[in-house]
Amino acid sequence: MRERITRFVQSGVIPYEPVLDAGGPPAAAALDELRTRAREAGLWALPLPRELGGGGLDLRAYAPLAEAEGASDHGPAALGSAPLLDVTMLARHGGARVREEYLADLVSGRTRTCYAMTEPDVPGTAPALTGTRAERRADGSWRVSGRKWFTSGAAGADLVTVLARTSGSAGERAGLSLLLVPTGAPGFRVVRELPVLGAGGQYEIELDGVVVPGDHLLGEPGGALAVAGERLQLGRTLRCLRWLGQAGRAFDLMCERAATREGARGPLRDHQLVQQHVFDSLLALRATRPLVQQAVELIASGQDAHVEVGLAKVAAARMLQQVTDSAIQVHGAAGLGPDTPLPALFRGGRAARILDGPDELHITSVARRVLRGYGQDSSPIPG
Repeated sequence: MRERITRFVQSGVIPYEPVLDAGGPPAAAALDELRTRAREAGLWALPLPRELGGGGLDLRAYAPLAEAEGASDHGPAALGSAPLLDVTMLARHGGARVREEYLADLVSGRTRTCYAMTEPDVPGTAPALTGTRAERRADGSWRVSGRKWFTSGAAGADLVTVLARTSGSAGERAGLSLLLVPTGAPGFRVVRELPVLGAGGQYEIELDGVVVPGDHLLGEPGGALAVAGERLQLGRTLRCLRWLGQAGRAFDLMCERAATREGARGPLRDHQLVQQHVFDSLLALRATRPLVQQAVELIASGQDAHVEVGLAKVAAARMLQQVTDSAIQVHGAAGLGPDTPLPALFRGGRAARILDGPDELHITSVARRVLRGYGQDSSPIPG
């Protein structure tokens, strides 16, 4: 199955990347074509519930496939696995109406969702300072007001999950809730696109008194951080798997260049400094994969994976940037231009060190958890 997905991404998705990156109607048409081909090939929505039209694979079985899909940023969308986080969250924490109205359409690709948590002027590492508020109205619905940014895919989404304060004051961890907001509701507006190092897909949005049905609350009132934490652990691990796929793609490009490029002093493959790039990149890839696999195993078995996910996230982000940087160096000027995907892969590696929490957040969080086990009666976390 991994080989089939690899072939699909290489022969189908990657050739369409320039069109998909540009956006607009041509990109939508190309994505629809790829999705049709994925369904016909039996590769559609493999990690999503079988009863909803997916493949029904659990996380352990899907993990190596996520790597293969992730070789292209557009792989998960083309193969129908992109809504895994939202489907999992709604299935576990959505009410009956939410599950019945949206889940099947999410799996089929007819409905698209996004997730809005961070805000301008509010540190992304401090969700308790969220300024967006949701007030309960007399009829049981919610009135949501606030602004979010770096919301992936907001311009084309039908639904957005919004973190909002439903009680308490800024700085309190209690009182935060998640609401599923239809983007077609009056008062919802996409303010602007926020290119990340020149690449599109991220947006700032505004909610100006948007009325949301009362049964579109996810989980319990005030229980947002528990739901968000569950989502973030799985989301960060999925990102790590996809970063492994992207780094593997950069590694292959680097080795192909070294093996075929003739320089003034002979083939690049015979240069020791080029060999150093190949060795260091392979070492980074091989050292990172077990960390990610350990995070997958703990999440799949329902165990606490905070330390393992933190280690994997930092290692995978650094690894992706390192490998793509080496691949660019081996390509020389060609690695900086539009004829290879390396600039986009490098941009993704740099952004990876901030997405889903900056390196510093994970470093301090993991260190604190490890240190709690020392100097006390409890056993330390094994190395």
